[in-house]
This record gives sequence, structure tokens and C-alpha cells, in this order.
Amino acid sequence: MTLPETARPARVATIQRETSESSIDLTINLDGTGRSDIETTVPFFNHMLTAFAKHSLTDITLRATGDTHIDVHHTVEDTGIALGQAIVAALGDKSGIARYGDAHVPLDEALALAVVDISGRPYLVHGGEPEGFEFHLIGGHFTGSMVRHFFEAVVLNARLTVHVKLLAGRDPHHIAEAEFKAFARAFRQAKAFDANVSGVPSTKGAL
Repeated sequence: MTLPETARPARVATIQRETSESSIDLTINLDGTGRSDIETTVPFFNHMLTAFAKHSLTDITLRATGDTHIDVHHTVEDTGIALGQAIVAALGDKSGIARYGDAHVPLDEALALAVVDISGRPYLVHGGEPEGFEFHLIGGHFTGSMVRHFFEAVVLNARLTVHVKLLAGRDPHHIAEAEFKAFARAFRQAKAFDANVSGVPSTKGAL
């Protein structure tokens, strides 16, 4: 049975992650309006996470610091880990959710497709980016390889099945942003409550 909106528990979670390489303090609300207050010390990553919040209708408050004087890798990865853990915690038993979502998102010449299944089984398929994209410095500090690395960290820790495919694109900024927004829009559909769903949307009875 799907609970009425007023009877549903708040889908909010806070994760704090401390390592010798980074410090993450993250709070999300899956039933938000897309508001965000994000500072990772990596400007382009801030931009991508702000876009994710806006287009997934997930409120995000995030403070992240790390050894970016060495590389942005640890800060990006650990933020993805924390976001995945927060998503799992906020989703609860997943009763009444749509479970699946998909989206095509363009950004000028770039076009990305994302499909999300809140499956409980982590698996990422990601491809289509032009050769050399992974080596490009976007904004002078964020390499293209970090896009996939972030998705991997989120997917593994949120236990999602996700397919992201770039269908067209030339500008690295546009490619990354189209992929983040497509993932956001697909996740927005998947996490949404469906009035026609009774209980957990799986023949197994659990996700």
C-alpha cells in the first residue's frame, strides 16, 4: 500500500566522511525543490553538483575539502561515495517509488541519455565520449575522467543500476553537463513516488 503524502517519512539523510585525503559533510532531501548550497573547492564540480540538485529536485547542502593541491580525484570520489550513501539512507525501504527513470538531455551540440534503476544492484554502463575527453581539463582543474569516476562512486554506494551514454558532443564542458543533467532527470523520475505502486516495486518484495 502506498502511503499518502502526509504520512510518508522524510527522505532526508546526512553523511559525514573523514579520511586523510578529504572531509565531506553532506545533507540531502530527496523530496526537495532542487535548492543547493555547495562548496567543494573545485569550481566546475560545484557547477555540476548544483545542476544535479536542480534537475533531480534534490536539496543538497555540501561542504567538501581535500588534497586538491595534489589532484581533485579524492574530493570528487569521496563526495560521490557520500552522496551514494546518503541516497541509500534517504530512500528507506523504497516503498511506493517509481524505481525506473530515463532522460535525454541536450546542451547545444551535446546530447546525453541516462537510465536509472533503483535496483539494489550496483552496475554502471557509461560510454560514447569522444577519444581524449578523459584527459581534457575542464575549467583548468577538472579532468573529463572525473565524470565517470563520480558516477561510479555514486552508483556503487547508492546501489543503482545506471546507463549513461553520450549520443553527440564536442565541447567537454557541454558533454559533462549534459551527462550530469541526464543522470539527474532520470534519477528524479526513479525516486519519485508513484500513486499506482503498492509497496516495493519488485517481485522479490525488496530492493
